[in-house]
Amino acid sequence: MNTKIQSLKYILFDYLSASIAWTLFFIFRKYYIEINKLGLNISVILDTRYLIGLVIIPLSWLLLYYITGQYQNVYRKSRLKEFGETLLISLIGILFIFFTLILDDTIVSYKNYYLSFVVLYSLHFGFTYIPRLIITSTGIYKIRNRIIGFKTLIIGGYKKAEEIFLAFDNQPKSAGNIFCGFLNVYKEGQFDLSKHLPLLGNVNDLKKVIDSKKINEVIIAIESSEKKELEKIIGLLEETNVIVKAIPDLYDILTGTVKMSSIFGAPLIQISHQLMPAWQENLKRVIDVSLSIIVMALFIPVYITLAIGVKTSSKGPILYKHERIGRYGNTFTIYKFRSMHNESEKNGPELSSKNDSRITNFGRFMRKMRLDEIPQFYNVVKGEMSLVGPRPERRFYIDQIVKKAPHYMHLLKVRPGITSWGQVKYGYAENVDEMIARLKYDIIYIENMSLYVDFKILIYTIKTVLEASGK
Repeated sequence: MNTKIQSLKYILFDYLSASIAWTLFFIFRKYYIEINKLGLNISVILDTRYLIGLVIIPLSWLLLYYITGQYQNVYRKSRLKEFGETLLISLIGILFIFFTLILDDTIVSYKNYYLSFVVLYSLHFGFTYIPRLIITSTGIYKIRNRIIGFKTLIIGGYKKAEEIFLAFDNQPKSAGNIFCGFLNVYKEGQFDLSKHLPLLGNVNDLKKVIDSKKINEVIIAIESSEKKELEKIIGLLEETNVIVKAIPDLYDILTGTVKMSSIFGAPLIQISHQLMPAWQENLKRVIDVSLSIIVMALFIPVYITLAIGVKTSSKGPILYKHERIGRYGNTFTIYKFRSMHNESEKNGPELSSKNDSRITNFGRFMRKMRLDEIPQFYNVVKGEMSLVGPRPERRFYIDQIVKKAPHYMHLLKVRPGITSWGQVKYGYAENVDEMIARLKYDIIYIENMSLYVDFKILIYTIKTVLEASGK
């Protein structure tokens, strides 16, 4: 299934719906409201105000839909839930339009305000929800009839794994899972599930299989004797962007951990990657991109000054480029203004220290004010980083960290950041032990992620820059 094309369908029809609703409302105001006000017939002229609205209003609706998560998991939508969400989001958007664009109209009676609100709301909701209902219903029909589905991998090969497979496979209407195979926990054994699905390896092959088979969903169906490997399995899955579900036990059911997501699916616990509400996560991304573009534009003189400073202070390139590990274990190239002498790591990776002779005088000045990091706003715009998040590390050091602190892999749930709580509280780490000491701050940040926490970290970072107190 192609989720990008499905998302584009929603985006295209949402844009057309908002444009049509605004056009019809504009004509309604001209023919009804203004005739009542002036007492004479007037011709409808699509003036500048209409044209400006025709550009800005539909784009604003798309931004609102994006922030509220309407374009996420487009093949996992519920028609009833989408109806409620469209009602609510339409109400929020129309209230904003009403108080910013309509409330200053000259009218004969306040009844015209109420009528304008009802007409605009009805037009927008009707033209928005009907195409959505058609698109969503078509997708659900294809999933239920196994025309399309989510590529699914089972971890486990014994009785529980076979039972969960048969529960999905024997239901008359599909829950959307297309099973590609299974992984066993241990290397050897006779597996009940091998009668139904191919064995693709063991849990050590997990990431490779997910990448090669383009897996969308993983179901953990291990036996009680294999549960000691559960932490390892979850740790490996932290580096992937797949939906993870597990078979619940009776305690999970009684305590309400098991949530029904589909009438046709088997009862499973979904292990969520989501650390923030969808609207906060999407708004965080909008803020990241918006602020990064603004900073990159306003800081052009600063970029030029720093580039000249780096070039004249020592031989070598202006920018330092290096491969780092980002969200879900994906690699990306990070950009910084070079603060060390060229070829300072010709003998291999080496962390900087307080009195590191490899750091140039100008580089030391940049590090004090964190100015060497500002090229990373480009990484933020590309979607590889965020303004706030755990600092990205090299694979060389991650491999050393996880030997002592396996929970480091939790950091890969989120985009790495230009600044972080660990960076503000601890500064640059000089060795692996200091990286691990800084790790606790980043873990606490992840468990308490919110826009409020991000703004506090940004404020403390600005304070560090202004005081030139960076380590």
